[in-house]
Parts: sequence; C-alpha cells; structure tokens
Amino acid sequence: MFFDKKETKLLTLSRDDANHPLASHSKHAFELDGFEWPSVEHYYQAMKFDDAEYREQIRNATHPAEAAKLGKSKKHTRRKDWKKISVTYMTRATYIKCRTHSDVAQVLLDSGEDEIKNVSQYDYFWGSGRDMRGDNHFGKMLMGVRKKLREELGK
Repeated sequence: MFFDKKETKLLTLSRDDANHPLASHSKHAFELDGFEWPSVEHYYQAMKFDDAEYREQIRNATHPAEAAKLGKSKKHTRRKDWKKISVTYMTRATYIKCRTHSDVAQVLLDSGEDEIKNVSQYDYFWGSGRDMRGDNHFGKMLMGVRKKLREELGK
C-alpha cells in the first residue's frame, strides 16, 4: 500500500428523516427559551425571524417539514445575522434535545468515533452534497454535541 489510511467508520443520516432520532426533523420535543418545541427543525426555522408571531406560527407547524417550508418564506424578513449564528442555534437545540431525551443521547454516544455525515444531494452547507465534498455542518455539529456529552459523562 502506498498510503496508510486509518479506516474510518461512517454514520450517515438525513437531517429530514423524521424517523431517525438524530435528525433535526425527529419528533423529540424539548423546552428552550421558555417554549416547548416539537422538534429541532421547528426551533431552528423559527429562530431565523425576529417576528414573534411568525415564530409562533412555525412553532405550531404540524410537522417539521412544514416548519422548514415556513422557514424558507420570502414574505418574512430573516435576521440579518442568521448566516453567522445558524449553526449555533442548530447546536443549541440538538444539545437540549439530547439532554431531554436520554435515548437520543445514547444513540449519539453509541456512534463511538464514527464520522457522521448528513447525506443530502443538494445541501452543501448542512450536508455532504452529491459528491460528499460539502461542508457537512450538520454532521460536524452532531460530532461536537457527542464530544460535549462525553465530557459531561467524564468519558
């Protein structure tokens, strides 16, 4: 062999898979900022906007996909700093979801040292894109939350 490459295990998931506990669309409710949020996606999409009424409309969406659709609205003005702080809000909500639901935290902890990739053909920010060269911020965020949970457990 010309290259000694350590074999890295890979955990792949899709952020919008409501059936995967680590996905932002999974229906694991949590409390944050004084409100009950049905999913991480609901929280994340609502935080894009300063308009309290519109945030509430997103929070009350019947499904995370509906919350995502509302979050893409061009009729409402996004926060000017959103691009800078979006990963922070996703991280915060995911961490609180894991602290609220020990079974979700356990799934994340059980992934060991696996690299986590959000497989999405078209999303090169949160996902890995069709060529696996995307930024994969969602996977990186999950690995960061996993590290934080381990530190708290003293592992």
